[in-house]
Amino acid sequence: MKGLIKSLIPPILISILKKIKYSRYGFKGSYKNWQAALQKSTGYDQDNILKTIKESGLKVKNKEAVSERDGVIFNKIQYSWPILAGLMYASRSGRMKVLDFGGSLGSTYFQNKRFLDDLTDVTWNVVEQKNYVDVGKESFESEVLKFHYSIEDCIKKEGVDILLLSGVLQYLENPFTELEKMLENNFEYILIDRTICGFEGKDEIKIQVVSPDIYEASYPCWFLDVNKLRVFFISKNYKIVEEFGCNLHNLEYCYKGFILKKNKIKEG
Repeated sequence: MKGLIKSLIPPILISILKKIKYSRYGFKGSYKNWQAALQKSTGYDQDNILKTIKESGLKVKNKEAVSERDGVIFNKIQYSWPILAGLMYASRSGRMKVLDFGGSLGSTYFQNKRFLDDLTDVTWNVVEQKNYVDVGKESFESEVLKFHYSIEDCIKKEGVDILLLSGVLQYLENPFTELEKMLENNFEYILIDRTICGFEGKDEIKIQVVSPDIYEASYPCWFLDVNKLRVFFISKNYKIVEEFGCNLHNLEYCYKGFILKKNKIKEG
């Protein structure tokens, strides 16, 4: 009966109804501070989010699915070619030691696995929230893919030279403060991907409302000032090897990425 009713509805009306439905989701509001946005949202640490991501991740790990990101299954790998290029650029004679901060259950690792498998020495270290690390250690960890509770723990155990920040900076309460702490470790390379930047020339806090087609959740996020990001990294003695945009964008914001390399200090 539902199929019959749908077939009788004009396509233009179906399109309008879809736009109305999905207009409820996406980035909403403008908030004075993080706590105000947090009070109006459900937050990141809900069990249903991790459950969805775990189920999707296991399908990819067990080769029952081709690719996943944020719990969404894809029938084709959704490469970030600039990030893959950055990883290869930063590798040394087939050696790669990555710290994937906020890397979920290893989505980016599995996304690029067919290329990484041809290198001689790869360690992919994910630093995440405790519940993600617990699940990662139990169901995803391998000789190559490792999970850690903190950056300090990761560096002490593995030693890394590449910091990967993929779709994570905008979800930190104090992104620039956190970056200050991270950069104390003097990573030789920093790779940044899928970072939300607004067009207002300032940092702004919004709430991201996720479509229930993925999972039901809402959480605070930043629209970051891209020029402020550029100035920050240059001030920390990093060279912008490449800056790139991602396909995800609209009139309010865009997704940006960077390949950064630490400048060598000239002696004398």
